[in-house]
Amino acid sequence: MAATISILAASLLLVIAFIHDVRVMKIPNRLTISFIIAGIIYQSVVYGMSGSIHSFLGAAAGFIPLLVLYALKGIGAGDVKLFAALGAWIGASLVVQVLIYAILYAGAAGVVLIFVNGSFGRRVMRAVISMITPSAGGKVEAIKTWSKDGLRFPFMIAVVPAALTAWFQTV
Repeated sequence: MAATISILAASLLLVIAFIHDVRVMKIPNRLTISFIIAGIIYQSVVYGMSGSIHSFLGAAAGFIPLLVLYALKGIGAGDVKLFAALGAWIGASLVVQVLIYAILYAGAAGVVLIFVNGSFGRRVMRAVISMITPSAGGKVEAIKTWSKDGLRFPFMIAVVPAALTAWFQTV
């Protein structure tokens, strides 16, 4: 029963975060911080000290790898805190699985969007050609245009199917 409550809480977190991220490309701090605190409290009350450790390790396992991605400007800060909150509820092992699947799904979504968005695809091709052609100048400028007017999408588009994949594989 306690594991079901953890999965339900994590599901609620993901649904609310998905709605916010898709609408405004931002996940509110009040959502993530409150779920981190609630997850730690719940795990501590239900499982005692081992629950506290499980929850803190899960939060760290969700937070630390995504902090690196955030430092590399790959994701937003809300995604980092979201994975910490998710880890507080579901633990380190499962949050790492969700993270791996989310990265894979995000890469697949990115590839699909590159091909769907013709102008972005053309910019990518120009940049690739300029990088492999020795005489082509402006390699750095091509990369800068990706980050300036490149294609971005809410990471939650990849996180939700990743969570479903991880949960169905553990059942």
